Amino acid sequence: MLSTAHHADVLIVGAGLAGLSAAHQLTGAGVAVSVLEAAPDVGGRMSTASVDGFRLDRIGQLLSTSYPELRRTPGLADVPLRAFSPGALVHSEGRHYRAGVTGSARGALAAARARASAPRGAVTPLGGALDQARLGKALARLAATPVERLTARPELPIGQALLGRGLPARTLDGFLRPLLSALLCDPDLTTSSRCADLALRGFARGRLCVPAGGAATLPELLARALPPGTVRTDVKVTSVATTSVTTADHGVLGCRSVLLATDAPAAAELLPGLRVPDFHPLTVLHHTMARSPLADPALLLDADRSGPVAYTSVMSEVDPSRAPHGRALVTSTVLGPPPADLEDAVRRQLARLYATSTRAWELLAVHHTPQAVPSMPAPHDLRRPVRLLAGLYVCGDHRDTGTVQGALYSGRRAARAILTDLGVPSWQATAEVIHKAA
Repeated sequence: MLSTAHHADVLIVGAGLAGLSAAHQLTGAGVAVSVLEAAPDVGGRMSTASVDGFRLDRIGQLLSTSYPELRRTPGLADVPLRAFSPGALVHSEGRHYRAGVTGSARGALAAARARASAPRGAVTPLGGALDQARLGKALARLAATPVERLTARPELPIGQALLGRGLPARTLDGFLRPLLSALLCDPDLTTSSRCADLALRGFARGRLCVPAGGAATLPELLARALPPGTVRTDVKVTSVATTSVTTADHGVLGCRSVLLATDAPAAAELLPGLRVPDFHPLTVLHHTMARSPLADPALLLDADRSGPVAYTSVMSEVDPSRAPHGRALVTSTVLGPPPADLEDAVRRQLARLYATSTRAWELLAVHHTPQAVPSMPAPHDLRRPVRLLAGLYVCGDHRDTGTVQGALYSGRRAARAILTDLGVPSWQATAEVIHKAA
């Protein structure tokens, strides 16, 4: 039980991805840490509900197998990921097209010939051979560009920046715009072109994926890999200082440093004056049916924007553990404020996207999150300060990029700042020294 006698070197407020990532860096360096979480469970917005054998994400942001922090963060090195099909499926003018699969110009030409002879309803490549080659070249160039060069480029809203990249309108409107809307959760594409390029780089270097068993798998794995007793749930922090925090039910807890790892609104309540960004709202709908409407673990984008759904997938094809045997699970995401006739509009649109009747589909859950993903309009500071003053720090996806990668990396940056102020070398730096000496 926590008490006023409780003491840790660092108290972390919030057990989301950023706070748990920081906790791993600090405990790995020998620093005593306590993570205080107001909710009954860890994860924050990375939550997954269990309903009749289904695993239903509240937000379920898309990940990429190329995210460096998934490999660097202790506890996540062996995280089970379930990948979508390469590239993405795009629905346009009543047909499905495959796009975003890089390859040679010769391969693009063969794909274009296959498209010309494909029957109606078959999945074919988007555009002709030249379009495919241009897109493949652009993605390959992004994949090979160092992050430092991408972040040094001139910054514009990505919707405007795309116009000057020499790609045909069919590629821009039929693939890149709907893809970026899905990756950034930004239907209007106001996001900084630097942030968007980082997202596209991750897409080009890896495969889109989700954690097996739901989004909650990531924070749960991180929490279990920490020393026993590190994470304390149902502990509400009411105020913070540089050497203590005050809780609602456990008094004042002492420490040497405090790290705020909550979402931005909660952090601003504890630190008045802290800037709170705007957010992109998300609504996620989960439907079940007896048979899968698409035997392909693909991310399906609606290039025609024929309804409120920006992207959808047969999640049980991507990750079979999310649905009981004999049932299919379709997960669909609506970006922006949902319409008044949400369920009817979504059913009509999904019937078009999957080319099947949705009348018998059962709606399992609707999750609406007004403050789902921090917006990143141009200009956007990719590395907002995590050190407010000696002894007081802040981290989260609102300090870097509004992605899982950004949240994890923000926790790493905050831990480094704390270790520097405490005069403790990080365990990664120590490992590098030992490796070089060997």
